[in-house]
Amino acid sequence: MVIPDVLRAKYPGVVAWPFGDSPELADELAELVIHGQKRASCSSLNSFIQEEIKPEIGGYSIVLDGRNMPVCVIRTISMQLVRFCDVTPAIAAAEGEGDLSLAFWQREHQAYFTREGFFSPEMELIFEEFILIEVL
Repeated sequence: MVIPDVLRAKYPGVVAWPFGDSPELADELAELVIHGQKRASCSSLNSFIQEEIKPEIGGYSIVLDGRNMPVCVIRTISMQLVRFCDVTPAIAAAEGEGDLSLAFWQREHQAYFTREGFFSPEMELIFEEFILIEVL
């Protein structure tokens, strides 16, 4: 996606990306952000290191839907390194998915990381908290 000049000017250094690993999941998670339920996300440390586009504290991101269309702008307010096995109920709830429980989070994220190619209870994750800045 080419970021429109007006958004580049309004949000210096803005990057754009979808959540998840499918168009359906990107749509679902973008809707959770727009409605204020999803205030955080995580990725495996290995994937984070390999990504060309990385969120950073204070940085702006355009969240894309499943068709790679911009839906909102978020701003990263914190990032932390946490092992999968150390994710707390509060972290799971901040991700805003399913019934907000740790059990749901563990089940769905284990499946996600397995699809990504690697899962271990000891794996390190980058946990990012953000605020919704603008719905596009």
